[in-house]
Amino acid sequence: MIYQFVLGIAIAVWVLPKVTVSVLAVVNYPFLGPHLVSSLVYAYPGGLAGLALLLLRVSVGGLFLIHGYPKVLHIRRWAESINTPVFLCIISAWTMLGGGLFLIIGLFTLLATLPILASMLFAILLHLIQGLPFVATDPYLIPEDEYKGPLGKGEPPSWEKALMYCVMLIAIAVLGPGAYSLDAAIFGR
Repeated sequence: MIYQFVLGIAIAVWVLPKVTVSVLAVVNYPFLGPHLVSSLVYAYPGGLAGLALLLLRVSVGGLFLIHGYPKVLHIRRWAESINTPVFLCIISAWTMLGGGLFLIIGLFTLLATLPILASMLFAILLHLIQGLPFVATDPYLIPEDEYKGPLGKGEPPSWEKALMYCVMLIAIAVLGPGAYSLDAAIFGR
């Protein structure tokens, strides 16, 4: 458990700032204005692209509200089940809950996506440490006596879902919230 704690701290303190600086250097961002809290691209597309971003943002935000709420309510049980320090789980759960809400309304979108993205990357790391597969075997292909989920048949654990959340969060962070957001109303011109 201590190595997971140390690894989590190392990622938060050493890796994430370096990745952020590298990404900004690669993008060759011309200026760091106040809109940077909204997205990496200073544009708020409307029309069909804006509606697609609205759908993506609200869907992902809603899913993180659904995932974060029970974790906030049962923080100790969740921390014990994934063998992670409680304070990291508190940060992760509240990030999911608060970040999900901010994604839904489209406020400070980039600032909402990055902490959730860090949480999902840590989830992938935990899954890799446990030796879980990328894609789990279909539960209907597993013999009856080998796997039962918490409520009977269920999907075996894998890190596929966490990776898909990472991809969606990166898309939102780069493309921004779109025209149908509070960010567009505040920072758009």
